[in-house]
Amino acid sequence: MKKASSFEKAAARCWNLLNEGKPFTPIFTVGTMAIYSVTNLGNSGFLADFLLGLLAILPLLVIYYVFDFPLFLRNYLWIPLVAYLIIWNNVNLGLLFTAVGLYFFFTVFFWGTFYYHLRIGTSWLNFTRFWKLVLKNSDSTSGNAQEQLPKFLLLLSLWNFSLSEHIWAGAEIGQLILFYVGVLLFSWILHKNLFDWKPKVIPTYTSNVVATTRAINQKVIVMVIDGMRKERFEEANTPFLDFLRKNGTEYARMETVYPARTVVCFSSMFTGTYPFEHGIKSNMVWKLGIKVESVFDSLRKVSKKGSLLAVAHLVDSFGSDVDTFTAVMHNDVVDRKIIERAKLIMEEKNPDLQIVQLISTDQTGHSRGVLYDEYIQKIEEADALVKEYFDWLKEKGMLENYTFIVCADHGQADGIGGHGHLDEGERFVPFFMYGQAIESGKVVEEKHSLVSLASTISYLLGAPFPNKARGPVLNEAIRKEVLINDAAKGDRISSSS
Repeated sequence: MKKASSFEKAAARCWNLLNEGKPFTPIFTVGTMAIYSVTNLGNSGFLADFLLGLLAILPLLVIYYVFDFPLFLRNYLWIPLVAYLIIWNNVNLGLLFTAVGLYFFFTVFFWGTFYYHLRIGTSWLNFTRFWKLVLKNSDSTSGNAQEQLPKFLLLLSLWNFSLSEHIWAGAEIGQLILFYVGVLLFSWILHKNLFDWKPKVIPTYTSNVVATTRAINQKVIVMVIDGMRKERFEEANTPFLDFLRKNGTEYARMETVYPARTVVCFSSMFTGTYPFEHGIKSNMVWKLGIKVESVFDSLRKVSKKGSLLAVAHLVDSFGSDVDTFTAVMHNDVVDRKIIERAKLIMEEKNPDLQIVQLISTDQTGHSRGVLYDEYIQKIEEADALVKEYFDWLKEKGMLENYTFIVCADHGQADGIGGHGHLDEGERFVPFFMYGQAIESGKVVEEKHSLVSLASTISYLLGAPFPNKARGPVLNEAIRKEVLINDAAKGDRISSSS
């Protein structure tokens, strides 16, 4: 399997400008106005008027960038548009129909059909389903029609109004300022009173056990089935994953982080903390690299090695600790190729910690939706591949003293497999641990967070916790005869069965 090329890494970052809702809104608005106005390019003063119009809507662009309107909050976005119509009643239907047409061309045909066909082999007829997914998608991405439509319809109407009425020379400028103040207050009040579903932040750093350099395990394997929605996993036929969780310890209420974007989730899982601390706040990473220690840094302190086999996006967080694979591959074969690459890395590097990201389930959710049979099929294929890899590791003698962890980084909501703002299906993820040191047949019902993964891995491998790790070690899963803490000595006695 090929590594992600430098071009693919750069292309992935560029694509996020169009995928993430925050940068998409201004890019699409400016691009639409430019396309609509192309016939005026030769007119005297056109460029000055164009830039003045952009300046006129700049405050609203900033408001829409600062404030997210995910889930049900997107319904409130129509109120400023209605207010505009009441105050100014100035509408350019040609411009607005052009914008709507361009939007659905981009999302349904360019993204949902052309892009997915070239990258993962989705059918040329994918548009016959993708338009329905775009209309239902609830997350703050460019593919959320119910959020993007009222945003760009208002922005373009205000821009066109500023050009036709020459607001800079009249009393309209005062009305426009008052309008923006009203939208700002409206947005602030909404978010202060209704934006209340974020998970609670763990306020202290990891302290429920004492970190030492005595390892419980020689090796920890983490299989992350990207985007595996919990209840759909329960519906799938997954005999091997069911064996692991029933003969290990399952965390029934394992919560992902906010926002539940892949790069954010992985950054939190393997640093043990949240975006405000590690600095990765979306898949669109403006400044490369996490700001805190990762579990890979912790392992280096005790001369141990970690490997993360993942897509190019995760280089933005973890840099050279990522063994990349190309995501430009048919979705029916990509997970198979990932497993083959994982075997090669294990043979060549023999890392003490190996993290493997399987992406086919997530990509199916994004391209075909999560409430269809194709999504279940990919979970079942992941089950077979994880079993194959587990059996291969045993055959090679690499599972003598180990913990095997299976989880998802986030779930997926309806629509285009949206995830980020914790709609139904996103918040709680499958999570279970298996191995000689892990309790058998145990289910932990208390709520836990994926930020506990970094400190738990460090604890199992006898490494210090990452310097900003907040998640408690998942010690409910560790067998009592193995987990013997001596608070006075700060020591740990380990054994294996």
